[in-house]
Amino acid sequence: MHSEELNLNMHGRVAVLTINRPARRNALGDALIARLRELMAQLDTKEEVGALVLTGGAPGFCAGSDLKELGSMSLDEMCAHEARTALFCREIALRRKPVVAAVEGFALGGGFVLAASCDVVVTARSARWNLPEVEIGWIPPWGIESVINRVGRTRARQLVWGGTPFHGDEAVRVGLADHLAEDGAALDRAIEVAASYARLPQEAIAATKLYFASHGAPDGEGGDLLASHLFKDNCRHATAQATLKKFGVKV
Repeated sequence: MHSEELNLNMHGRVAVLTINRPARRNALGDALIARLRELMAQLDTKEEVGALVLTGGAPGFCAGSDLKELGSMSLDEMCAHEARTALFCREIALRRKPVVAAVEGFALGGGFVLAASCDVVVTARSARWNLPEVEIGWIPPWGIESVINRVGRTRARQLVWGGTPFHGDEAVRVGLADHLAEDGAALDRAIEVAASYARLPQEAIAATKLYFASHGAPDGEGGDLLASHLFKDNCRHATAQATLKKFGVKV
């Protein structure tokens, strides 16, 4: 199954979802998020699907929010868009099927947090990871709890302050990613990992996911709500307004 922005291919019992927005560096637009959410919900009910892989086509995994699209929105509309993205990412932990991220090229901003929200993360060795939001004027508006869940509160604070990109080997070292692959091999490795889960009894896999969802980031929704309020407040200040005006956001 293919669409303009999202491709679906089956590898045995593994469904591979590939973001396909090269002109936008696979950024997260409203239509893409809606389609991802719809398709993941459908795949979650199919007996022939045992696990999912989420990846991005060239040039990389995901560059975060689509700032060009956000440029057509008011600040309130932008916050509503980010809230819809946050909901999609929180739901990943509540799906029955394991979701494995395969990161090549880069995982930036919302793309960084999207990968961290998946159950398992495979990263290419030279993939570039960064959270640039604070440097350009605002707190990441969602997903911080997912980063905390992976690396702990103290290290998560340093990552969110961000500003200095790091590569896949460091992402594995700090616990942000789980498996390291050579460049160009992240997707193949992710499919192998997903296939190993797809072979396990599906009711037991689903029960395990639900258990860890309830204990891993129990305040994800509250955290996202707080971050959204702080983000909106940040956007009223000079550094953020200068960044937003570059993209035409109505501030």
